Amino acid sequence: MGNHKKVEDTAVQRFQLIAPLLEEGLDAGKAKQLRDQISKTTGLSERTIRRYLSQFRSEGFGGLKPKGKTAQTKSEAIPSHLLEQAILLRREVPSRSVAQIIQILEWEGLAEPGQIKRSTLQEKFTEKGYSSRHMKLYSQSGVAARRFQKRHRNQLWQSDIKYGPYLPIGPNGTKKQVYLVAIIDDATRFVLHGAFYPTLDSRIVEDSFRQAIQKYGVPESVYFDNGKQYRTKWMSRTCSKLGTRLIFAKPYSPESKGKIERFNRVIDSFLGEVTLEKPQTLDRLNELFQSWLTECYQEKSHSALGEKVSPHSAFRSDKKALRFIDPDTMANAFLHCETRKVDKSGCISFMEQKYEVGLSFIGRQVDIVYDPSDLEELTIEYGGHSPWKARKLVIGEKAGKRPGLPSHLQAQEANSSRLLKAAEKKHQERQIELTPAVTFRAIWKED
Repeated sequence: MGNHKKVEDTAVQRFQLIAPLLEEGLDAGKAKQLRDQISKTTGLSERTIRRYLSQFRSEGFGGLKPKGKTAQTKSEAIPSHLLEQAILLRREVPSRSVAQIIQILEWEGLAEPGQIKRSTLQEKFTEKGYSSRHMKLYSQSGVAARRFQKRHRNQLWQSDIKYGPYLPIGPNGTKKQVYLVAIIDDATRFVLHGAFYPTLDSRIVEDSFRQAIQKYGVPESVYFDNGKQYRTKWMSRTCSKLGTRLIFAKPYSPESKGKIERFNRVIDSFLGEVTLEKPQTLDRLNELFQSWLTECYQEKSHSALGEKVSPHSAFRSDKKALRFIDPDTMANAFLHCETRKVDKSGCISFMEQKYEVGLSFIGRQVDIVYDPSDLEELTIEYGGHSPWKARKLVIGEKAGKRPGLPSHLQAQEANSSRLLKAAEKKHQERQIELTPAVTFRAIWKED
């Protein structure tokens, strides 16, 4: 149940773990330092990290999926009293490693040697909010941010959402606020995609990200805000399938998003001008924005790039090759995955629509893989079965004949009741047990 989704989630977690080690031009010393840091933070051995790297390089994203027994759930959770002691040890000294905490518990006789696995305890720490990363976050008091800039285009993209003007696009012409999503290249300051959208949800981020990739290739890394529109399972899955490292800004640290924040301040000048123009539709607003973006930003020299160097010329003159992917890989990377239970009619409810899955799966949880832009057909996945398509259920004017249940769900004919036979047998055994072995009636009569 949901096995495919669990396997993919595991692969996504493993990719984001090793993503820093995939950076181009990484020397051996820096790679060793990163491996040690990942090992200390996660509790995984360096050998495991090397294995993940090797699997990804030889087989791609699919190589990170658990195989065989590794795909199964962990055999035994950590007893609650041991987990409480482990958390206490982490809170006493936040810098204690997972291995040290396990060693203390074993030396104190609270845990048997080998009873607690490092990976299991690390997962529990992360789940409860006591991972090394969490503890560092809690102890940070804030430091000055250093400026940085990537050397080549598409090494790092940054993105943010900015609140836009109110337009008369609501019901009956009521005014409704629109939102700008912009994606900017770190090295060249070139805006890869920017547009205003009518809603504030994850779909506007997906659309922007997809359009930027289609036009300018796949980035090595992306640096996003902590907003719920960016921090989604979909984003982790998509970036992992694209081979892109996903990085989130630290909470309450706007200085870490300096470039996109600076661009947002530039946008304020456009918003000041557009209030004079008073556009009445979203399309007109975006037309004005694209004209302004090209003439007043993309083709204008930027102080951080050098004299007479514009973001557009910097991006175009970079000799680093753009990495594009084939349409099938692109479509697969942008698919969503959810879980639904099949009802007694062999159908699932999804996005206020019914889809026919099959009577054989009544009462089971199946995974739905779909493209949000095309819901006419869904891909259904269930462990042990090849993926298949499910189309929208068309309900006619007359009810059709109900299809028969598959043989393994039909009632089995029987000539007698096994329940009554078993009860009769049990009753007879009980009567024998109650009958006394020796009777004293004859002795009483003689007396």
